[in-house]
Amino acid sequence: MSGVGVLLMSDAMSLPSAVSLPIAASGSDADVDALVIRLFEEEGRSLVRLVRLFVDDRNAAEDLVQEGFIRLARSAHRIQDHSKAAAYLRSIVLNLARDHNRRGLVSLRHHLPTDDRRASTEDEIVLRDDQRAVIDVLRGLPHRQRVCVVLRYYEELGIDGIAETLGISRNSVKTHLRRGLAAMGAALGVDVDEVEP
Repeated sequence: MSGVGVLLMSDAMSLPSAVSLPIAASGSDADVDALVIRLFEEEGRSLVRLVRLFVDDRNAAEDLVQEGFIRLARSAHRIQDHSKAAAYLRSIVLNLARDHNRRGLVSLRHHLPTDDRRASTEDEIVLRDDQRAVIDVLRGLPHRQRVCVVLRYYEELGIDGIAETLGISRNSVKTHLRRGLAAMGAALGVDVDEVEP
């Protein structure tokens, strides 16, 4: 394995240092670098925001996304269709967030001090009481329903995009969406029969 150094820094993700991304010998290191950099520029910030819906700690969310990019780089040689790389990356990051919550880990790689500084304007979410209630109900859904609802209504993915990201059938996505929306509607006292997943 050869090492490829990629510095992943942005306003949304403040990482402590350059990260060495090991890549399998097959495939061009330059191609993998280009793929990871392109996906970081296109998806990095939205992935951190996505993970923050599952993980309250900003540092942990950034660590999870960083780990997702590392895992993507390690397995990039197996991606035959680069147009599916973003879905693959989202799947990695969502699985990492689920595992993080399941194990109660504070950080995958190291424990950073709590981020007490004020979040950037872009990162800060000021919520009304009704919005906070929706987020709380969302976080109470079973994992698969929560992920489907978030990908559909937050990431604005279609049924096919969600199915591709999660590696499940279209019908499973529709079922999880229907059940998740019904549970949210019941908890919030809202009729969701009219909402089309």
